[in-house]
Amino acid sequence: MPALFDENDGIVGGAERYVWELARHMAREVPTTLLSFGSSDRSFSEGPLQVRVLGKPFRVRGSRHNPLSPRIFPELLRADVVHCHQQHLLVSSLSALAGRITGRRVFVTDLGGGGWDFSSYVSTDRWFHGHLHISEYSRRVMGQEGKPWSHVILTGVDTEKFSPDPNTPKTGGALFVGRLLAHKGIDRVIEALPEDLPLDIVGRPYDPRYFSVLQQLAAGKIVRFHLDLDDSKLVETYRRACCVVLPSLYRDRFGNETRVPELMGQTLLEGMACGIPVVCTDVASMPEAVVDGVTGFIVPPDDLSAMRGAITTLMRNPDLAVRFGAAGRERMRSIFSWQAVVRRCLEHYRWTPPIQKLTSG
Repeated sequence: MPALFDENDGIVGGAERYVWELARHMAREVPTTLLSFGSSDRSFSEGPLQVRVLGKPFRVRGSRHNPLSPRIFPELLRADVVHCHQQHLLVSSLSALAGRITGRRVFVTDLGGGGWDFSSYVSTDRWFHGHLHISEYSRRVMGQEGKPWSHVILTGVDTEKFSPDPNTPKTGGALFVGRLLAHKGIDRVIEALPEDLPLDIVGRPYDPRYFSVLQQLAAGKIVRFHLDLDDSKLVETYRRACCVVLPSLYRDRFGNETRVPELMGQTLLEGMACGIPVVCTDVASMPEAVVDGVTGFIVPPDDLSAMRGAITTLMRNPDLAVRFGAAGRERMRSIFSWQAVVRRCLEHYRWTPPIQKLTSG
């Protein structure tokens, strides 16, 4: 992984958290090393997981998101299976080639990043033995539907950490958790919010202009901003919420468009794991996580009336919210737990792909 899930020497983001959690839970089943890059060499363990950080890597075209070091090759030779996270990076392509030469299986999961690479000129899809996607939507936008070497492993949530607590009172309201960016559609939720219902917004403001818009829209409403919550307080905030809302959009209020606003929607999973019903827009991969009318509601993007109705229904009908929350918790435990994701990974690691030329599509 290009960077650890680490505030001091890495990146605090969904992709980095995904890799960290997958590796941590994988290590409970098979010997696992997480290889990453940072400012200096270091090695440490997190339970049975071994972590190796290669310090001061070369940054391809100056990008910290595209690190490279020749010292990856001794690490690769110690492995039986290599799982690269982010396809379109030079280090991933070189790992795939090294695996082909040395007889090691190399898999890849695309998490929405990338940089300059051989794939800027030729397809590197078949350089890897398999592509492991976190959603059907991811596989579709990558153009890999129906390919025998393309599989969906889904994403996971720590159902031990994110769990219900019947002793926690429901003192919160609707809850948004995520980066405060325009494509997340938080402004639509504030606009749809009735004046007598509360909304808690948890996240860091990465765009001052957009944050200013959110503050202006929140005037006169019960909207509370939480800009710096640690994980323990975050879990408690989930548990106090009446519903979790993720209103991401393809086109934001400024006219900007994004093809992949959500590869899965991790905060929906965390909310459901805590036994909280959810509301999301019918965008990208989110409908794969939420069962409409069972674990929450799926509403059309930009439909303020539908958003208002979904939030109001859940907040004014506690019995319905409890039923949806219980169904969501069970769905997370059976399908989206990290243990389930690890099992799917191991199944595909053992899979033998058809032999094809590296340059085939």
